[in-house]
Amino acid sequence: MQRDDLNDLHAFSAIAEDGNFTRAAARLGMSQSALSHALRRLETRLDIRLLTRTTRNVAPTEAGSRLLGQLTPALEMIEEGLRSIGDLRKTPSGTIRITASEHACDTVLWPAVKEWLPHYPEVIVEISLDSRMTDIVGDRFDAGIRIGESVDKDMIAVRIGPDLRLIVVASPDYLDRAGTPESPHDLADHRAVNLRMRSGGGIYVWELERDGHGVRVPMEGALIFDDSQMVLEGAIAGFGLAMAMEDVAAPYLTNGALKQVLTEWTQPFAGYFLYYPSRRQHSAAFSLLLDRLRERGRI
Repeated sequence: MQRDDLNDLHAFSAIAEDGNFTRAAARLGMSQSALSHALRRLETRLDIRLLTRTTRNVAPTEAGSRLLGQLTPALEMIEEGLRSIGDLRKTPSGTIRITASEHACDTVLWPAVKEWLPHYPEVIVEISLDSRMTDIVGDRFDAGIRIGESVDKDMIAVRIGPDLRLIVVASPDYLDRAGTPESPHDLADHRAVNLRMRSGGGIYVWELERDGHGVRVPMEGALIFDDSQMVLEGAIAGFGLAMAMEDVAAPYLTNGALKQVLTEWTQPFAGYFLYYPSRRQHSAAFSLLLDRLRERGRI
């Protein structure tokens, strides 16, 4: 096999996986015209069409699907081989790609990375902020960070953060007007500033628990955001009750902009876990970062 053969196969794999020439070209760091040329060269050499192109997307033909099924594990083996050779170097190097929610990044990932990364000048850390349950294998991430109960069972999960708590808050002005709820049953008489989940698109249903008894309460209100910080802003403005992470709401509780209610009904739950595929051999750099995250999780 000549070098061009491998390059063209890599280009075909990227286009097929992304379903889009623009995204594939960006991922490979090459122009769209060069990427198209590589695909045409491969199809000409094989004398068969591998991809069908429409105005909206790109999809493998039957021949393309068959080739992709054999090609993907082969390319992964090559990447693993290169990574294992790189681990023999004295200085850890390479790129670590991690997907995390904004809150997970702010509270767990970024504090660890900013302390750890300066010690390893040949390591690059790429962080993608996304609240959805990302397919880390398909999207070529090394790992993801999510709440423990959200991690797929076929992943290795390592706890890297303390327990978390969602609390119910409201502005003093709203509570003066609407009263203070004493139990989940009282919530039927209240309005809420709701959060639309970016993963799935549904409105978050409040989950409350006391003495092992849990209830789910769908709330109604005049404001809906897909950003948790804006949910708090809506609550501060007096539009209703809001549910928020305790650490995010803490400054507003301290300065009096918000008050906490239903305290006995908000229980802590398992915090953030770093998850990654069990079958993937990771680099020395990844292992070192994982150790640092694990250490911080014990603080």
